[in-house]
Amino acid sequence: MEALSHGVVDEEGIECVAGSGIQGDRYFDFKEDFKGQITFFDASVYEAVKENFELPDLGAEAFRRNVIVKGVDLNSLIGKKFRIGEVEFEGSEEAAPCHWMDDACADGVHEFLKGNGGLRARIRVGGTLKKGAGELEV
Repeated sequence: MEALSHGVVDEEGIECVAGSGIQGDRYFDFKEDFKGQITFFDASVYEAVKENFELPDLGAEAFRRNVIVKGVDLNSLIGKKFRIGEVEFEGSEEAAPCHWMDDACADGVHEFLKGNGGLRARIRVGGTLKKGAGELEV
């Protein structure tokens, strides 16, 4: 599986480049106006997978999303601009879960995540996004 051949790195900060993506990410400058320049995932969904599938040691990297957020209805951001710190984003679509979620996590996770797979977004105003950067503002 190609997606699993790319490593995951837990960073203290990432450089978000408007119109291009995250510096160093495999999708950086993937194509013009790419919908998935950055992806977000809800921490509560991550916790629900761990609990419902009895996977207490499952790491967040299994979901292959760039940024984990708390307390945000990500699907409500589709078609909207929002900011975290100095960086502005525009939600483009759900980051639909891939079938290989069943391999990466457990049988049934792919179906469980439908409708809650995360958010794909475009970077509209670049800057450094730091871990714990603060509130998401719509």
